[in-house]
Amino acid sequence: MIEIVETGPLNTIQDLGRPGYRNVGVTGCGAMDPLALRIGNILAGNPAEAGSIEVQTFPFRLRFVIRGVFAVTGADCRAKLDGVEMPPWSAAEAEAGQVLELLPPMKDARAYVSLAGGVDVAPIMGSRSTSLRGGFGGFDGRALAAGDSIATGAATPLFLPKGGLGVVPPAVALKDVFPVAEGGALVIRALPAGEHDLFGADAERFWNQPWKISARSDRTGYRLTGDPIHPTEAVEMRSHGIVPGVIQVPPAGEPIVQMSDANTAGGYPKIGGVIEADLWRLGQARIGSMLRFTPATHGEAKALEKALAVYLHDIRQTVGLVAAALAAMA
Repeated sequence: MIEIVETGPLNTIQDLGRPGYRNVGVTGCGAMDPLALRIGNILAGNPAEAGSIEVQTFPFRLRFVIRGVFAVTGADCRAKLDGVEMPPWSAAEAEAGQVLELLPPMKDARAYVSLAGGVDVAPIMGSRSTSLRGGFGGFDGRALAAGDSIATGAATPLFLPKGGLGVVPPAVALKDVFPVAEGGALVIRALPAGEHDLFGADAERFWNQPWKISARSDRTGYRLTGDPIHPTEAVEMRSHGIVPGVIQVPPAGEPIVQMSDANTAGGYPKIGGVIEADLWRLGQARIGSMLRFTPATHGEAKALEKALAVYLHDIRQTVGLVAAALAAMA
């Protein structure tokens, strides 16, 4: 059990999402940085699909009502437990009454607080994720508010070193497979989509110019500003199914990247689709930051997914070995 002491708008309960209902108009929701959520759950001894708290407005503070293990992953928000700073991407054990504080991060957009046992709210359509537009899921279908008391599920006993346990952040551990920023712009890989060739010469400008994430962006989609691109001729399309990562181009010519709360259907032409392995990096991009898209192949996308799977396996194995060794010593 925890109590929310201080929070801001848009901080919600999320898990890995609500797949399987897009055909009836229900968006998937889920963490904007699913990799950070997965790692947090591993560190807290939870199943990958356990619900966590996604924090994107700071400062954020919660009080532990009972003793428990927790992890903070994602953006380095200078987390402090009763005023003592924690390393980023780490887990620790809190005593009843202690307060966890997350401060505004210097870079990146979202942090995740994973609690041993997971956030115990009723699943809806197989997920605990909050749908703010739909007003369901999570904690009464809304953003968290000061004074909210949130239960946690039954936790598997997990032994941690006295100073806590951390992991090497993915951007560092996987620096060889994730491109660094070019001229201050985050490089995001994408596959050309169905209507790519309809843009003619403008398709090349899509790949070659930087795009800025507009202030009109949210969990549904990132609106990008830059030199507009247009099809070579007017295109009338029926609405079709879309998923996170799809890059649509509305008539004004400035792309929209669908994100975790992606619309379930849309009729704008699609110029590309962000590969799944890069969606977590896009989910950490802040309003006003610059992006550059680079073409990828299906083979590259599969290789990146394999690298991420190996990285997660190594973390899970290390946490398990450390916990088992400490349990044997107890």
